[in-house]
Amino acid sequence: MDPALKILRETFGYTEFRGFQKEVIDHVGGGGHALVLMPTGGGKSLCYQIPGLLRPGVTLVISPLIALMQDQVQALRKRGVAAACLNSFQAEVEMREVQKGLMAHELKFLYLAPERLVQRHFQSLLKGLYEGRQVALFAIDECHCIAEWGHDFRPEYRQLSVLAEQYPEVPRIAVTATADVHTRQEIGESLTLDGARCFVSSFDRPNLHYCAMERKALMPQVENFLQRHCGQSGIVYCPTRRMVESLAMRLQIAGWPCLHYHAGLSSALREQAQNQFLQPSGQIMIATIAFGMGIDKPDIRFVIHLAAPRSLEGYYQETGRAGRDGQVSEVLLLHHPEDGLLFCAEEAGTGNSSRQLVWQRKREGVERFIRTQRCRRQVLLDYFGESHEGHCGTCDVCNSTYLGWSGSFKRLSTVLFAPVLQTGLGRKSNQKNGM
Repeated sequence: MDPALKILRETFGYTEFRGFQKEVIDHVGGGGHALVLMPTGGGKSLCYQIPGLLRPGVTLVISPLIALMQDQVQALRKRGVAAACLNSFQAEVEMREVQKGLMAHELKFLYLAPERLVQRHFQSLLKGLYEGRQVALFAIDECHCIAEWGHDFRPEYRQLSVLAEQYPEVPRIAVTATADVHTRQEIGESLTLDGARCFVSSFDRPNLHYCAMERKALMPQVENFLQRHCGQSGIVYCPTRRMVESLAMRLQIAGWPCLHYHAGLSSALREQAQNQFLQPSGQIMIATIAFGMGIDKPDIRFVIHLAAPRSLEGYYQETGRAGRDGQVSEVLLLHHPEDGLLFCAEEAGTGNSSRQLVWQRKREGVERFIRTQRCRRQVLLDYFGESHEGHCGTCDVCNSTYLGWSGSFKRLSTVLFAPVLQTGLGRKSNQKNGM
């Protein structure tokens, strides 16, 4: 039996590979570099986990969130794979034990943040492993964070070129669910993925039904939508922590089973909320975009955004958490003209002309998606460089009676992202403050 297929079946419990998984695994397992774009729930992790098990040494997985690291480590350990993580919440004695296991060649996977990877002490350990040919692979999970966070929020993401400079013989694989053509180029340049193969799956999620309308009467609009999904799990994304707590309280008073999550809560409260949401109990999570990355819950039936997203990449990532089981799910965007003003003010305060051009392009993509009079699925796929023939028949543009709200709320007729004066008083984003 093919070694990769044997691992897929005996270690991970799947019978067959999906899409181009096997092609990626063979390429990376043979020492090649790769950039992999695959939808949420498409099996991205296997694209580096199986090569990591096939190759001698430890695979280092650079991951953006501690919760995501812990979930993946726990999942691997349940399958009998030696895995660990290093993070800032660990006690000193625990970190020493992990490093001891690493240097004793006892680990097959080590998950860590880019900040840890570039530290001088860790680089010293890593060079020792490299010289002993004990580094199997570098995997950069959720690699779109390089473009989204690397410029100012988490600059260590821009230092990952050290992997190519210091460890040229180790294959590198970068994986994400979403990146437009420009973002892919930025990822490739940041990681020095010269000669890497790019594997791009279709961005189409045919089971997701899209709707966008102007935010007018928040509670009636939200509750009207929730009535369609009584007893089902879903996520409601709010632009601020204050709105998260206010909306969660109002919905709880109205009798809806709500949880809430944002980075201002203690780690214990966040973990408690996440664990409750993962249960099959029809809970509704009210959250900032701090919630959701790496969440493995296939039966999320809806996602609501209560403000225009910063980018279509982020919107695709967040809405992609719905319907991972392939069942029909609905995503609703409630927007307001002032949403764009906040992002423009933030951008104006960066003082970085190149970043302003990037955000202008992203703004324009969001504006097209919101203001379009043609199929929303077409507009979304166009943004990612993928064509879609005909109309989807399931979005609110293609189906004039979608949600039964046609005519109930006026679609936005003004430019969402109006220009703002260069005041120098750019609003700090929730993302920079940890959401």
